Amino acid sequence: MTGVLVLAASPIGQAGDAPPRLAAELEGADVIAAEDTRRFRRLCSDLGISPTGQVISYFEGNESGRTPQLLQRLEEGARVVLITDAGMPSVSDPGYRLVAAAVAADIRVTSVPGPSAVLTALAVSGLPVDRFCFEGFAPRKAGERARRFGALAAEERTMVFFESPHRTAATLEAMSSAFGADRAAAVCRELTKTHEEVRRGPLGELAAWAADGVRGEVTLVVAGADPAPVSTSPEDLRDRVAALEAQGRSRKDAIAETARTAGVPKREVYDLVHREETS
Repeated sequence: MTGVLVLAASPIGQAGDAPPRLAAELEGADVIAAEDTRRFRRLCSDLGISPTGQVISYFEGNESGRTPQLLQRLEEGARVVLITDAGMPSVSDPGYRLVAAAVAADIRVTSVPGPSAVLTALAVSGLPVDRFCFEGFAPRKAGERARRFGALAAEERTMVFFESPHRTAATLEAMSSAFGADRAAAVCRELTKTHEEVRRGPLGELAAWAADGVRGEVTLVVAGADPAPVSTSPEDLRDRVAALEAQGRSRKDAIAETARTAGVPKREVYDLVHREETS
């Protein structure tokens, strides 16, 4: 009988934010893979628990080598809890390799949901949250960073990035160049901690503010690009309906979607499509 891999979310600032299940999972684990064993011990002290399972380090530098060992323990029936320094494992943290290996071996993977710097920053940013994407850390080299942001310049979803404090100013400057100095954004610093700060404004202003230096853990939230104008010419509307139908959408749904995105009455699109068929 195979074991279970548990991805355990940990507090991003205050120990009191730990999910209620976290203590129970840590105390019941056969193996605990921790990104930083010293921080893990500190968290256990804050939670008032003393796990009895084997504790091993699992971080970027040894992730490849430790994954086969942990997979073997899972195949032997162990309950393995993976915990990183803050937030959910595998989200810009160690964990993906082990999750992929466990899934490939048909081993159950579950989680203890909880704190997430991505969702916390998004929620407090004041920017649209209906559609968003997580872009992780920006490239360190200036040229690669500029190319990445250039490729994202037309992205319409709100974007969330992680960044180190000493690169925040350069990243905001590069964003300002690629996305425009007037693009709305938020710099979320030390989320949930004593010195939490959320600074909102246009990218140009935020870049100037960050030039004097930024401290602490940083998450950047950037508004998406304004949607490109949708053509309302009869030909383009009919082509849009046909394209949606080719994707498997019903005629009714295709007409409704085309009307919504173009900002025209459904009846107008309906008449255009059926007039074409009868002409």
